[in-house]
Amino acid sequence: EVQLVESGGGLAQPGGSLRLSCAASGFTFSSSVMSWVRQAPGKGLEWVSSIYSHSSNTYYADSVKSRFTISTDNAKNTLYLQMNSLEPEDTAVFYCAGGGCATPYDYWGRGTQVTVSS
Repeated sequence: EVQLVESGGGLAQPGGSLRLSCAASGFTFSSSVMSWVRQAPGKGLEWVSSIYSHSSNTYYADSVKSRFTISTDNAKNTLYLQMNSLEPEDTAVFYCAGGGCATPYDYWGRGTQVTVSS
């Protein structure tokens, strides 16, 4: 059974940091494309970042470039998102997604809430 379980969300102040984790099981994590996707209140899904686990190539939305860093630990089958310089506009439910190169969003976690507020 495929499982993606996010953790690490919470409340942060503007300018603060959070680190999200996504524990994966049930598929070949080390050869997958892993992504973070978020949904702000009242808005649709927004792609945030992706990483090719086998090559560590990374990609970012312009809105988070230079503030967020995506990474993986293939030994632990875990995806991370280090979020720095958080802004109120980053408030959203963050989802972990994974799959193959042709179908990178086959699997989804249940999401973790990130709230940025003073």
